[in-house]
Amino acid sequence: MNLKTQKRLAAEILNVGVNRVHIDPDAIEEVAKAITRDDIRYHISSGRISAKQKKGISSGRLKKRLKQKKKGRRRGYGHRSGTKKAREPKKKAWMSRVRALRDELKKMREEGVIDNAMYRKLYRQIKGNLFHSRRHLREHVKRLME
Repeated sequence: MNLKTQKRLAAEILNVGVNRVHIDPDAIEEVAKAITRDDIRYHISSGRISAKQKKGISSGRLKKRLKQKKKGRRRGYGHRSGTKKAREPKKKAWMSRVRALRDELKKMREEGVIDNAMYRKLYRQIKGNLFHSRRHLREHVKRLME
């Protein structure tokens, strides 16, 4: 039984592709007799003709991958595109280092390890890029105190 015309009409009415039109196997003979759009509309309302659900793209793999990334996985050399400075710009690296050093300096002043004059001097040296870590700053202060 050729239902090509009925499928085409149903596809236009349902606003889907021909491949998504589903005709109930028990009602094929009745649907085959339908020749007008009104006939097709009747069969659609009675449930003999329906549209199949659209196939989607599963996001399961994506969710799994994002969960792994959240844990810190998938960040090895094979997954990196872009230079070290593209992944963490120079300015951001500088900002985080300077903030850490200034924080350390403030703690030292509050604890009484250094006085205000020394604080000012070291503050300027931090700005001048003399120290490259908190440890380096502490060692420098220790050497000055000896």
